[in-house]
Amino acid sequence: MKIDAHQHFWQYDPEKHAWIEDHMSLIRRDFLPDDLWPIFQRHEIEGCVAVQADQSEAETDFLLSLAEQHDFIKGVVGWVDIRADRLAERLSHYKQASKLVGFRHVVQAEPDVNFLLREDFLRGIAQLQKYNFSYDILIFPHQLGAALELTRRFPKQRFVIDHIAKPYIKDGFYDGWATLMRAFGERQNVYCKLSGMLTEADWQGWTYEQLEPYMTCVMETFGAKRLLYGSDWPVCLLAGEYAAGYNAVLQFIAKLSPDEQAAILGQNAIDFYHL
Repeated sequence: MKIDAHQHFWQYDPEKHAWIEDHMSLIRRDFLPDDLWPIFQRHEIEGCVAVQADQSEAETDFLLSLAEQHDFIKGVVGWVDIRADRLAERLSHYKQASKLVGFRHVVQAEPDVNFLLREDFLRGIAQLQKYNFSYDILIFPHQLGAALELTRRFPKQRFVIDHIAKPYIKDGFYDGWATLMRAFGERQNVYCKLSGMLTEADWQGWTYEQLEPYMTCVMETFGAKRLLYGSDWPVCLLAGEYAAGYNAVLQFIAKLSPDEQAAILGQNAIDFYHL
């Protein structure tokens, strides 16, 4: 089964989605399951994981409601206040939702470079482990050091790095990002999504050759058993149609065995998220 391990749905609201700035006006509209399913059918993709784009429990509930209505949404990565005193109560509540597989916080937007290591956040991550929820790490390269320490402290917690930690592909910066990414190699509890690369490159002029070194690095680091394909639809549309990013991943993994390709394109998402 092919699974897109990272995409979003939203009913566009200028206040809620203020992160969609003027230069991103292409995606200032609603994006819902009926928009995505025909795309999946063209590419023989059978399911997806819907990931939060707004920091509210209302967002989590919205995605869960869509998942109830559309069987191809196999899992939801929602939002909950990881730092809240009543977190255990909220996790117990969400444990009742069969398609709620994990949580994410938009750490990339936090000004504190060590946000992931603050006492209240660490206390919350410890509780995720108790409820068997995964955690998606959304960061920029300068936050990789904190992420590395976080994953060391919780060796039994399932983590996945979104968008290969958003390297500065457009600027050609590689070495610092690659050094820190390789440090995750022996962390068997940490996976990585082959996603979000096009929008870190030049939206109008990116090439496969520019993406390849970054994909090679994470392949060497995580191996075919800990990489998950994700489109980052509809954000990916800023740099091309759905097929553009999907085909770049297909081209990169073409040299792998059929079993390894199947793992990256679906089985790893099923295993990591317990779909």
